[in-house]
Amino acid sequence: MAAKTPIESAILFAQAALSSTPVIILGSGASAAHGVPGMVSLAKHLASLSPPVGWTIAENNEWNAFLSNLDNGEDLETALGAVRPTRRQNEFVAEATRTFLFPSDRDALVSLIADRRHLPLSRLYKHLFTSTHKTLHVVTPNYDRLAEYAADAVEFAVFTGFNHGHLQLRAKESDARLVTNGQQVRTVKVWKVHGSLDWFHDAADRIIALPQMEHTPAGFAPLMITPGVEKYRLAHGEPFRTIFTCSDTALEGARSYLCVGYGFNDEHLQTKLVERCDTDSVPLVVVTQSLTDMAKAFLKGGKCRKYLAIEAADPGSRFYTHEHPDGFDVPDWEAWQLAAFLDMTIGAQA
Repeated sequence: MAAKTPIESAILFAQAALSSTPVIILGSGASAAHGVPGMVSLAKHLASLSPPVGWTIAENNEWNAFLSNLDNGEDLETALGAVRPTRRQNEFVAEATRTFLFPSDRDALVSLIADRRHLPLSRLYKHLFTSTHKTLHVVTPNYDRLAEYAADAVEFAVFTGFNHGHLQLRAKESDARLVTNGQQVRTVKVWKVHGSLDWFHDAADRIIALPQMEHTPAGFAPLMITPGVEKYRLAHGEPFRTIFTCSDTALEGARSYLCVGYGFNDEHLQTKLVERCDTDSVPLVVVTQSLTDMAKAFLKGGKCRKYLAIEAADPGSRFYTHEHPDGFDVPDWEAWQLAAFLDMTIGAQA
């Protein structure tokens, strides 16, 4: 029997990872593919805003220091991490972030209403649920709701830690299971480790999810962990403490990982993933437009024992595997895009 070519081996590896029903990690690149702005665009938006009237001199000084950091070429995370914003400044950033991102989230939903196959993530869910599994886990730092919309499009239940309805209070059990006619409903559990566009808290820190709200209700503030030093403090409060526990549990129990548009720049999210890729040789597949320096360092650093990573090349894609860490090019095949990756692994969509 002839030896398999590198691309044949890569395809078989990806297919095996999918057959293990991976935990899916969605990064900002997964949303950018559908028009949701990333951190660079958000940084420009924040820099264009005027501080609210009523901020103290100290608050204005902190904001000016943040703007100076951006002017000096620092990324949003670094620029905000170098200053000490007050709570109301953090809420200002969260509100500005929500206002900036909400229209693109709404546009993605409108596109999905027009075409239920608009999000390739729906197709991935449907394929993974051809197994006996009743639950899929998605872990994401993204605020948008594309992961939830994708499940809706193929009629799977969604659980994000909140009850269902228009006024969604936090679920009493994080392992909630929907049951119909005595059978567990297939459910996509989306662990949003940095919050969501539809999560809010009031002055007493009471928490609620309001999916219908385009504008933040009076007396409430968006419940989102924005870049900067405050993310570590906020992560210890609810609902994030519970969400992180559920995320870690999912990552610890995974038999494989599929990362889509994720850059390995978030210690909050990836610690368990990195540990298991090292100690347990859990297979990892990464598809993204451009691998970050952090991702490349992790993959080539020897701690990820079994992996396939695909990024864009000109033309086509560049594949990296544990057997070919320096990579090889596959011209005229944009397999770094999720739709094309699914064509490669599970067959072209009819």
